[in-house]
Amino acid sequence: MMKRSSIPVATGLYVNYLLFGMFNIMLASHMSFLTEHLHTDQAGISLLVSAMGFGRLFTLYISGVLSDRYGRKPFIVAAGLLMAVFLVGIPLSPTFEMAMVLAVLAGVANSFLDSGTYPALIEAFPQSSGSATVLVRGFISIGAAFLPLMIIFFMNHDIFYGFSFFIPALIFALNAIYLFRMKFPDMRVQPAKGQSGGTSVSSAKQTGNLKENDPSKPRFWQEGVCLILLGFTGPTLLYIVQLWLPTFGQQFIGMTESESLRLLVYYNMGSLVSVFVLVIVLRKWVKPVHIILIYPCISLLAFGALLLFKSGAAAIICASIIGFSISGVLQLTLTVMSEFFSQRKGQITGFIYTATSLSYTLIPVFTGFLLKHSQISSVFMLAIIVNALGIALAVFVNFRYSAVFPAKRELSPQIVLDTK
Repeated sequence: MMKRSSIPVATGLYVNYLLFGMFNIMLASHMSFLTEHLHTDQAGISLLVSAMGFGRLFTLYISGVLSDRYGRKPFIVAAGLLMAVFLVGIPLSPTFEMAMVLAVLAGVANSFLDSGTYPALIEAFPQSSGSATVLVRGFISIGAAFLPLMIIFFMNHDIFYGFSFFIPALIFALNAIYLFRMKFPDMRVQPAKGQSGGTSVSSAKQTGNLKENDPSKPRFWQEGVCLILLGFTGPTLLYIVQLWLPTFGQQFIGMTESESLRLLVYYNMGSLVSVFVLVIVLRKWVKPVHIILIYPCISLLAFGALLLFKSGAAAIICASIIGFSISGVLQLTLTVMSEFFSQRKGQITGFIYTATSLSYTLIPVFTGFLLKHSQISSVFMLAIIVNALGIALAVFVNFRYSAVFPAKRELSPQIVLDTK
């Protein structure tokens, strides 16, 4: 049950993530405008996205430590203000170098937002922390679906493209002021028993003895490493789609700019539907470890169809299916790893999100390089290769899961869905 006194704070937190859904695809959605404004090419814009990942990668751990020490509010408020600075600064930036600095600051803001918001939601709703955090992904999808529609409206009415930056920036700033005036929940509050779900195993199993041959013991250097690698492959697919799907629509299929932007709307609608489906099926029918195999199989078929059927209608269907099947894989990977190594949750979370941040940093640069020396189809061929690797990793994890957890469980653990 949610505490009514925490609803005002939670409202501000969810507004931040609705705006973050727009923020997350802002550069990709303005590719043509920004290449002209900053006197660069598509590879240059992908470098800006990589700079955001760089800023997040090198501040994620320290921002989490400082959030535990100094509280959630300072970091959430700072994140909103920094994101507002980035959104105002990019359309007004006189040079590409200035835009790079702003992109690094945006990455710092991203790490501040994550390290403050998720703990704050858990502390605000200790009896229903899973439900509170799963809504974050839903708000991200709503924001990401709305931004292309706003851009298309401005394009059709010859309004300066910078307003699609300025409006979210203004709301970010106002929401930061709102949250600054709010009283945040007590940091000493812990989630109620059962929120993480799952059936515990003996401590000997949880820590795992790497020297023993007992197949029922979790082994970090086997399933642990595979799950960390899944923390790289899942976000890689997400970033390829968010960054290059509009370009794919224009260059490979022959869509107009406004039509290609609508592909992101369908992608994010699929993602939003997935959130609600996951909440239902994970409670009653399917385990997270099965989803991290089933979803990549679906997305592999959708990526293949996207390249095979060169039509607008097929692109819309495939974009929706890809959005549906990518959403939640990263967060479910973290859930599964927490099952295997439940006594090292903090450590394994750091491992997976470091892999995620590496993906956010490296993939935009690498895909930009590919596009500079090849066609957009090569970027989506890379997605198919990464997708196939993710399936192979998930097959092994499922095999190990059946060995470590042979007993049938009554309830799958609740999931904590994130942005990346």
